[in-house]
Amino acid sequence: MGAAPGPRPRRFWLRTFGCQMNVHDSEKVESLLLHSGYTAARSPDEADLLIVNTCSIREKAEHRLYSDLGLLRSWKEGGPGRVLGVGGCVAQQEGDALLLRFPQVDFVFGTHNLRLVPALALAAGEGQRVARTEERRSLDRFELPIAPPELSRKNPGRAYLTVMEGCDMFCSFCIVPVTRGREISRPAEAILREAESLAQRGVRELILLGQTVNAYGRHALRRGNAEATGTLAFAELIRRLAKLPGISRIRYTSPHPLFFDDDLVAAHGDLAPLCPHVHLPVQSGSDAVLRAMRRRYGREQYLRLVTRLRGARPDLALTTDLIVGFPGETDRDFEDTLALVREVGFVDSYSFKYSPRPGTAAASLEASQAVPEPVKQARLEALQSQQKSLTLAAHRARVGTRTEILLEGESRRGGQLSGRDPYHRIVNLSARAPGSFPPGSLVPVEVVEATPHSLLAEPA
Repeated sequence: MGAAPGPRPRRFWLRTFGCQMNVHDSEKVESLLLHSGYTAARSPDEADLLIVNTCSIREKAEHRLYSDLGLLRSWKEGGPGRVLGVGGCVAQQEGDALLLRFPQVDFVFGTHNLRLVPALALAAGEGQRVARTEERRSLDRFELPIAPPELSRKNPGRAYLTVMEGCDMFCSFCIVPVTRGREISRPAEAILREAESLAQRGVRELILLGQTVNAYGRHALRRGNAEATGTLAFAELIRRLAKLPGISRIRYTSPHPLFFDDDLVAAHGDLAPLCPHVHLPVQSGSDAVLRAMRRRYGREQYLRLVTRLRGARPDLALTTDLIVGFPGETDRDFEDTLALVREVGFVDSYSFKYSPRPGTAAASLEASQAVPEPVKQARLEALQSQQKSLTLAAHRARVGTRTEILLEGESRRGGQLSGRDPYHRIVNLSARAPGSFPPGSLVPVEVVEATPHSLLAEPA
């Protein structure tokens, strides 16, 4: 008689909302779980552990979470021993309140407590309900295991690399300093070691992450203790990463317009791996609104930065973030935003209606200076319509040109492959393309068609 089968490996499912930092945090949690003996489930229904990684940057994201948690009650009751965890920015803010409001939630972990997830899941399986949201200033929060690409990474050719976390800017609309804490930068040697490990696993493109990524190391430089902390100037860090064998592309997100020194601007002109694309959040084109947002720059200062960057790299593609309907925003303020978008010629933008976040300075303005919801919606639609035209024009100008794409996998358009070019544009390979290319391949292509959302290309 054969031996009895061993216990089935525990299986997990991760659901992620929000920014690239949240996506990368979910990758870290996935890595921790894989190293703890879990396997990835193919669907929520076959998972024993389901984790929701949350976003609180806008009210809509919180409401979606609460709706999802209500629906997940049936998942929790659908199998014995199922465990439900909640992490991310909402978890950091709400902590124990989530356990009180949602009895189906077994554990809560904040943005500083990722490494506790396996232990929290184990404790939950034994009947404990725990919230861990204490802020950790320790650098060990960065040093988490990297899972092999074949086990966890959906795109083996590209990887996120956290260089700093937190934000000290305290923009009046933003909850990030509350949910992510104050700025803390990793030692450069730790970043370089992780980058080398990623390159050895086949990663070709690094995306450097931080809430204000180009503020990396700034406090240590100002205080004269960069050597003691092991940090560098941000541009110098990029220059060292660019020398690593196997790394063909480097990007960074999201920078703050205040922290572009001359060396960082120059790097865009003389470092081949540094991609010709910068996501440069502006938020508004109105000086009055920028002051109310506490952005610490004005319209002309922003435009001068654009001129400096394009002076270093004339073909630089710029994208941005924009908020409409900030308290007190007038029609003239909004027209200033439309005009700035046209003047810069953003290739794309992420635009949103202002959403008051409790605990931010701007939330107190909502009672007396709120922009009516129909006005917000009309402004958003006008802004997005203008951006759609600008994006399509930029894409049409690319038809007939050659570029190189890093393939990510199958396109949403049937029978095609999809990837991104150095300008961060989505490029779909034509169904007429001969042969196949595995994800992570760098493929020379010629652009043959433009749409408002992507480019269509054929192998060059």
